[in-house]
Amino acid sequence: MAGHSKWANIRHRKERQDSKRSKIWSKCSKALMAAARAGGPDPDTNLTLRYAIDEAKYANMPKDTIKRAIDKGAGSGQGDSYESITYEGYGPGGTAIIIDTLTDNKNRTVTEIRTLFKKGGGSLGNAGTVAYMFQTKGQILVDAAKVSEEQIMDLAIEAGAEDVQAPEADDDDAGFWTIITEATGFQQVKVAIEEAGIEITEAQIAKIPDDTVAVAGEDAKKVVNLIEGIEDNDDVQSVYTNADIDAASLAD
Repeated sequence: MAGHSKWANIRHRKERQDSKRSKIWSKCSKALMAAARAGGPDPDTNLTLRYAIDEAKYANMPKDTIKRAIDKGAGSGQGDSYESITYEGYGPGGTAIIIDTLTDNKNRTVTEIRTLFKKGGGSLGNAGTVAYMFQTKGQILVDAAKVSEEQIMDLAIEAGAEDVQAPEADDDDAGFWTIITEATGFQQVKVAIEEAGIEITEAQIAKIPDDTVAVAGEDAKKVVNLIEGIEDNDDVQSVYTNADIDAASLAD
């Protein structure tokens, strides 16, 4: 559920291969319940819930499952209560990592995240350790096989996007166009793309790095293994990194 655009490209390829849908749906359900509990069940007045619904739809979560999660979160107050906590740290090769979590036990979560960093060759830091290296932006991924460069460039820029990043293609996959927007203009650009009949693979408010750190060879493999381990944690919602991962290193 997110990150630097190159990692997002790699992650989507791996998700198609690894059949991680059930875990992704579980994370979506938690986000839906937490958003509905905090701001009510109406996405027209609860922007956090609207974004959570969109993410669930992009994950192909059934409509009735989405509704059940919202109803449960907006219920009488019984059931799980989740706290949103962000963690920051460094990974192999001096890469910066930010982790957004929803947890019902913050002591358990911080212990597990710290252990993952330690085993993965990184270190968990304090609040503010790497946050200054990132900005909050809108990030939209579109399958490059389904839209031309001219079409997505013209449409996104006209709708107010800041940048359109070229796909990371390989022999098996055309990759994804990555559209970056201001957080305040995210919904406008997303709607413009949808109204043009273009399918969106993923869209979210994300933490985008100001600069990236190139990692290759063993460091690239270690970074990917660390991020995958963090993403597999049940309390983790999103992982962001400034790692510019050499995809060729992962094929060795």
